[in-house]
Amino acid sequence: MSKQEKIDLLRHSAAHLMAASIQKLYPQAKFGIGPVIDNGFYYDVEIAGMALTDAELPKITKQMKRMIQDNIKFSKEELSIDEAIKLFAKADQNYKVELLKDLKTKGTTKMDDSEAEVLPAGDSNITIYRTGDFVDLCRGPHIESSKELKISFKLDRLAGAYWRGNEKNPMLTRIYVVAFASQEELNDYLELLEEAKKRDHRKLGKEMDIFHFDDLVGKGLPLWLPKGTILRDQVEKLAKEYEDADGYQRVVTPHLAKKELYLQSGHLPYYQNDMYPAMEMDDGTYYLKAMNCPHHHLIFKARPRSYRDMPLRFAEYGVQYRNELSGTLAGLLRVRMLSMNDAHIYCTKDQVKDEFKKVIDLTLKYFSIFGLKDYWFRLSKWDPEHTEKYINEPANWDYTQKVIKEVLDKAKVKYTEVDDEAAFYGPKVDIQFKSIIGREESMSTIQLDFAAKKRFDLTYIDNQGQANNEIFVIHRAPLSTHERFMAFLIEHYAGAFPVWLTPTQISILPVGESYHAYCHKLAAKFKNNGMRVEVNDASETIGNKVRKSVALKVPYILVIGDQEIKSDKLHVRLRGTNKLLEISEEKFVTRVQEEIVNRKDQ
Repeated sequence: MSKQEKIDLLRHSAAHLMAASIQKLYPQAKFGIGPVIDNGFYYDVEIAGMALTDAELPKITKQMKRMIQDNIKFSKEELSIDEAIKLFAKADQNYKVELLKDLKTKGTTKMDDSEAEVLPAGDSNITIYRTGDFVDLCRGPHIESSKELKISFKLDRLAGAYWRGNEKNPMLTRIYVVAFASQEELNDYLELLEEAKKRDHRKLGKEMDIFHFDDLVGKGLPLWLPKGTILRDQVEKLAKEYEDADGYQRVVTPHLAKKELYLQSGHLPYYQNDMYPAMEMDDGTYYLKAMNCPHHHLIFKARPRSYRDMPLRFAEYGVQYRNELSGTLAGLLRVRMLSMNDAHIYCTKDQVKDEFKKVIDLTLKYFSIFGLKDYWFRLSKWDPEHTEKYINEPANWDYTQKVIKEVLDKAKVKYTEVDDEAAFYGPKVDIQFKSIIGREESMSTIQLDFAAKKRFDLTYIDNQGQANNEIFVIHRAPLSTHERFMAFLIEHYAGAFPVWLTPTQISILPVGESYHAYCHKLAAKFKNNGMRVEVNDASETIGNKVRKSVALKVPYILVIGDQEIKSDKLHVRLRGTNKLLEISEEKFVTRVQEEIVNRKDQ
């Protein structure tokens, strides 16, 4: 058994023991599912007549430790589905009964991996595990008794979770638990969690006046405040600069379109639940835009194209709208309005490799600028054994997957290959990140598309003078959405952005009213040299002004009094230190300008 398998076994057993402890304390408890996850496990619970709060967690922890000492046995049994339904119905465990009935009628529970607890033990039997008086559906395996539970754990937090992820179902209480093989590993992880709380983009976004959510606008619809808008603009400026150098042409498309466009693209009806409801107008039915690609295809078709035009690269920071469930929204990481660093490349088959390489190279340039290092690529391919799931172009599948792999190999990037996970219309490369606080997430996707040419009748005149519809489309958004990328950057830098990116690069703080005129004159000089400067001339103590600038993580703070005015040098407080830099005005301007122009990471 590997180290990972061993800790997963212990976490799985600990999940059952926690459920047994909850049942001991609250006999009316009903249980959902309790899978192992990264760094621990969770269990979904409903307790009639009460709402679990943080105050209950120490009680549950104490009961778990008592049961560990009591050497509770983990015993496995096999039952028919009907016997199991009777068992759980008698125990008033309706959520388990639902899973079993689903298994009986459909032959599968139709659950995702985290819910896949109910697995047939044979042709007709399922397995249950008993942990003291607690009984659960489970595929196992488990330890033999609770004294073998050599694990350090902490009941970390509570959250709401719809039963089986459906907002029409009851909301259960999800208890998250972190669990490791040693106390040292647990302590290290808890320290990481504390660091994550300090870096949480929602906390810093509020403290640093970056973005705001208001119920009058709606959940998941961020309002970008002036400082946040500077951040967005700087990232967009970077993207436009690099895309212009790579031959992209900028386009702008409407925020909505007719139903017929999304029927032609295939997004309706299959994607309809993720789109906002239809708007009935006097000239037809309209939808808010949930994706840019159909609009870009129409721009390609707006006039005849020649092989001499290819490749064509259309770029847009297009605003899109997704009908995300309110319970799934999470700060800027999951929102309902997305401003995406989107582009579509229209190319011929023999151009696919070079164009894919250019997208990878551009992506790596961006990551280098932001100092991002802990990432890898994930190539999702088709499975020729399941051709019913994919567009029927075997030669194109084989060719494009081959050249994409060659591009990744030549780039010498870390990547994995996954079969049978491509989109139906082509292979894709997801860029996976592990953030500085240990969270793994997908940043962006590079998607190859064979289907657009047929759905939109895309053609070009080839070098033989013939209409040719063998057009490949590359969808790419290396900087993801403004929302997701800003969340990532806020946490990555802990709000201490590099000088070129930070909203306020210089704070000038007069010690009294008599110095205001001098400070504003100095600020005007800096602004004329392309720097973002604020003068805090509020009627408050200089100590309070300094604390505010430090809280906003301003890179350069200048306190101006008699000594500074009489000196031919500036006295600059650098971010992260109490030391003062003594420097001439000319050298200071040169220093800051170099950091801005060269986009130094820090």
